[in-house]
Amino acid sequence: MNICGYYPESINEGEGLRAVLFFSGCRHRCPGCFNPKTWNFNYGEVFTPERRREIITEIADNPLLDGLTLAGGDPFFSAEGAADFIHELRTELPGFPVWIYTGYTYEELTASPGSPEWNLLALCQVVIDGRFVEELKDTTLPYRGSSNQRIIDIPASLAGNTVILWEPALSFQRA
Repeated sequence: MNICGYYPESINEGEGLRAVLFFSGCRHRCPGCFNPKTWNFNYGEVFTPERRREIITEIADNPLLDGLTLAGGDPFFSAEGAADFIHELRTELPGFPVWIYTGYTYEELTASPGSPEWNLLALCQVVIDGRFVEELKDTTLPYRGSSNQRIIDIPASLAGNTVILWEPALSFQRA
């Protein structure tokens, strides 16, 4: 399994200040994808145990982080490895919030309980789902590229057995 990038701090891939880990590999091949080189499963660097440890240490040492975001490519094409990484992270940081991006829909990911994809989804708090659709591109939308994509509260959706959209926790309103 390869990763094709790591940002120790970002405000673009989820609420608050987040570390972002990009997994290599995607078979969705969405027309207009902003980073088609990430489709290649061999792109980037091998995600070695040493590199995993280095990233977890960096995350743990940054008290300003609000969470971690997994992106890609598509992390669900490396579901078992991504889930292992979250488990390893949470041994050091229990309950650390994880957001995840995917071209799959929530319904596709939850169709097979117990599958590696379902298990990875269940470890995360928020999923931005759906393929990027160039005709629906909207750069004014927070955290997503096209209007068909949803920001879903995973624990609430799994508990209610229906899609529950995420609501921002950090809100700033001008007087």
